[in-house]
Amino acid sequence: MIQAAARKKSLDRLKSGPHDVLIIGGGINGAASAAALAAHGAKVALADSRDFAGFTSQQSSNLVWGGIKYMESYEFGLVAELCRSRNELLDSFPSAIKEIRFLTTVAQGFRFHPLSLWAGAWLYWLMGRGKTRIPRYHTLSGLAAREPLIDTASAVGGVEYSDAYLPDNDARFVFNFVRSAVDRGAATVNYVQCTGAERRDGRWQVAFTDRCSGDSFKVGARVLVNAAGAYVDEVNALAGVNTAHRHVLSKGVHLLVPRLSAVERVLAFFADDGRLFFAIPMAHRTCIGTTDTPVFEVDTRVEEGDREFVLSNINARLKLPRPLTAKDVLAERCGVRPLAVKEQDNDAHAGGGRADFLALSRKHVIETQAGQSHISIFGGKLTDCLNVGAEICAAAAELGIAMTPPARRWYGEPEVAQRRVFEERARALGLDGDRAQDSGESLMTRLWRRYGGRAPIILDALESEPSLAAPAVPGTGLRVCEVDYMAEFEMVVSLDDLLRRRSKLELVVGREALLRSGALPAISERLFGCDGRRRLEEYARYPLSNT
Repeated sequence: MIQAAARKKSLDRLKSGPHDVLIIGGGINGAASAAALAAHGAKVALADSRDFAGFTSQQSSNLVWGGIKYMESYEFGLVAELCRSRNELLDSFPSAIKEIRFLTTVAQGFRFHPLSLWAGAWLYWLMGRGKTRIPRYHTLSGLAAREPLIDTASAVGGVEYSDAYLPDNDARFVFNFVRSAVDRGAATVNYVQCTGAERRDGRWQVAFTDRCSGDSFKVGARVLVNAAGAYVDEVNALAGVNTAHRHVLSKGVHLLVPRLSAVERVLAFFADDGRLFFAIPMAHRTCIGTTDTPVFEVDTRVEEGDREFVLSNINARLKLPRPLTAKDVLAERCGVRPLAVKEQDNDAHAGGGRADFLALSRKHVIETQAGQSHISIFGGKLTDCLNVGAEICAAAAELGIAMTPPARRWYGEPEVAQRRVFEERARALGLDGDRAQDSGESLMTRLWRRYGGRAPIILDALESEPSLAAPAVPGTGLRVCEVDYMAEFEMVVSLDDLLRRRSKLELVVGREALLRSGALPAISERLFGCDGRRRLEEYARYPLSNT
């Protein structure tokens, strides 16, 4: 089976150690680290117990931002660094990351006057080196003119500024770092559970169980990188590694509803708890959130109280034809943010109060145990991924891993000339005029944004069989040619991998609607052959990544 062959090749490569560096965790931290290390000539392996980006990295707000809210806690160094990283991502991924305007409404009695926030937005713009469009102050009439949907009855003004976002989904962006690592020789495998690790004779021996086959095996490596996200503490305990930092956890919830505003703009408010609250465009839907709730368990679910908080906040701030209810929710996102704290600061989570919790820094921490050749990554966020990749390369070099400068930078889209060649071929096939019913986006634009330098492989298939341009699910942007490509090259193990992470169909269409569409049997058969029916039944019961 084609899809099984792709994963088996990577699995065999993982088992063929010893490796220079073995990374546990395939979220944004692990994926960026693998791409950076592989580009610098290290022999790299990466393993994740779920799918790539199968936990926190698939639950973000899809924002690539400099963290304007961190200015209130005077973390100007963090904001400046995040702005620098955001700017680099905008330059390096012009198709996958776009500038977007934020329209922030300020309510009466808020702790800051709109003019103060406007001044803060200008400082933010300056810290961002003027990369984006300038901020603007809006009176109530100006606010209403910009977005009639906003209820200005209890507002005093507003501020408009720019940041960036992912038009596609966060998990897709993460996977493209995984793909980059694979293209440079890395062994990357999903659904491989780390069950233990010990250091012996100057090397790490890490035990794994393949969740697909049940087979157990060990892999050797000179350096072990723990990029397990919210599970970093648990994996360190398995390896017998003690660190100065730990994680505390914050639950974030987003709800996907039908598109609220026709304008491609983020509507920002200050929620009842005082923190920024967003309505973010996602194709023909709106993603509303987020919450920021202290939790003690890594695995979380959307509770009724979470749903009520999000819906009540958006209903109170927009003039909707009718209030949104739970029946309007097409999909939900729920994840935990792992926040880095020092061991002695753990009481901030346990009993320091909600205000103290919200004030915890969102910056990442790289901690190295040189005597054990072990690196832990605490915290982290998508915007910071380039910094994490560079810092892991530096830390690995200090532990004796030889690094060679890459011929070209380890991140970013292919050169403009390569894109022009692709677009010429795509136009010859009529893909510039082939537009998705849901988003209105052309197939040419979609293929380049999602697959970059590998998009010509899909053009080869379309030149041989034009019918492969048909929607895989009627009324959506996902095409049959993409399903075939993902089956061959993207290590799809479950339908959830394709529908939730390699694409965003489960978010913008909804799980139940997908099951009712009648399209999933054909997709499952293309992915899994004669095993397709069983995989579809499995998906209907639960996604493998959450078991």
